[in-house]
Amino acid sequence: MLVTRARAFALALCLGVFAAPAMADEAAPTRVLSTTDVERLRTVQGITLQWVDWDQRGDVSVSEGGDGVWRLSAEQLDESGAGVRVEGIITEIGEDYFLLDGRVQIADTPDIGRSCDATKVWRFAATQRRAYYRLREFEWCDYLTDYIDIYFAPGLR
Repeated sequence: MLVTRARAFALALCLGVFAAPAMADEAAPTRVLSTTDVERLRTVQGITLQWVDWDQRGDVSVSEGGDGVWRLSAEQLDESGAGVRVEGIITEIGEDYFLLDGRVQIADTPDIGRSCDATKVWRFAATQRRAYYRLREFEWCDYLTDYIDIYFAPGLR
């Protein structure tokens, strides 16, 4: 008897061998450990990738759903479409940091043809009293050092 992979997977799900994948809408509420950092994320003021521009920030949206799940979506693109995109669910907001379970993409910068794309848990931290969170993995793609910064209101340092 020939069993296709799809049938075998469906059967395994019915028998409870595999758990059904969690949907983004079923995410656990964001763990909040710092009210200061909650205010910082509520006042985000842009994103930069040093290869694109330090002075013209891209757009960032942080939202808290009624389910207690915080989501972040950000991008900074130049006129050719090269730049950075970040999106995902903020799983934890701690003192001077947040964790993002999501995707970071860099395209065509600093060189045309460069492509970086990874989905995982990322740590952004505000260090040395700076008014931004910086991605704490600098050489995650092809050994170039990428500074991805998400800015908040300077008065909240």
